[in-house]
Amino acid sequence: MSEAKSPLSEQSNTEEISKPLPLDQSQNTSAINSKDDGNEPSLDSLVKLTLGKLIAQRNELQEEVDELNKRKSQLEKDIKGSFAGQSDAIARRVKGFQDYLTGALQELAQSAEKLELIAQPLVVKPSPLDENQTQAESKNQEQYVPAVADTFKPDESLIRECLAQFSTQPDFYADPWKLRRSLDERGIGLIADWFLNQGGRGAQPSRGNRSSNIIIGAAVIAILGELYGDRFQTLVLAGQPERLGEWRRGLQDALGLGREDFGPTSGIVLFERTDGLIERADRLEERGEVPFILIDSAERNIDIPVLQFPLWLAFAAEPDELYEYEEFL
Repeated sequence: MSEAKSPLSEQSNTEEISKPLPLDQSQNTSAINSKDDGNEPSLDSLVKLTLGKLIAQRNELQEEVDELNKRKSQLEKDIKGSFAGQSDAIARRVKGFQDYLTGALQELAQSAEKLELIAQPLVVKPSPLDENQTQAESKNQEQYVPAVADTFKPDESLIRECLAQFSTQPDFYADPWKLRRSLDERGIGLIADWFLNQGGRGAQPSRGNRSSNIIIGAAVIAILGELYGDRFQTLVLAGQPERLGEWRRGLQDALGLGREDFGPTSGIVLFERTDGLIERADRLEERGEVPFILIDSAERNIDIPVLQFPLWLAFAAEPDELYEYEEFL
């Protein structure tokens, strides 16, 4: 039979329960609590550490980006200052201008297609002023002064007839002042050009030597004799007595002349200096006669007063011919 519990026994059990735990057990409990409480601070520190690293990496990357931007700017500056950069800039401008021209030409073509290219004829009624002007122009044409080249146009037939005679066999027994020699086609063309194109005033190329030039001069004298008769005198200019001697002998043989035909009062006068020739030509013009001036190919310069006379023929020597003349000096 079970014994009934007394109040004393219940009191003893209550005291045992309320007794504090042993020291080891209390320490374990506090450690567990402290461990559980420390989980949250450790996560915060880990997050902060990770964020710090990311920020540091971001700063490093930003510095690298800034450095690269500086290098890019420097490279662009160097390229613009170099020839390749300038060429590229010019090429871009040219390309832009080409595009502009292309567009402008297309617009111009389109505008031209819209234009009426066939102009309508305009009927203009002449005014009385125009009629007066036409009458004045006709009067001026009537008062036309022939050019220098037209000086011998009226005598062209006679000149060509004489030139045709010069191309045949020479007549060594012709009358004085007639040409006793014959001319080739080149010489005939030279004389025809001097008469009909230059109007008897101008230079002609030398035939290469003084003897050939003398025959050309004699042919011109013969033609002028047919045109002017005794109303002209030939004046020969050569700078040295030896050259004048060649001209005298050559003209004497080619025209059948004698010594009496050479002199101040004769048909041919020889001069070493230009001033004497000009004085003689002025006197001939005062008497109503025509001076004909022949200038040797060795003369390098022609004085301007000589060019004022109506008839003069100068032979222009080639450099080789002038060099040969200088060797004989």
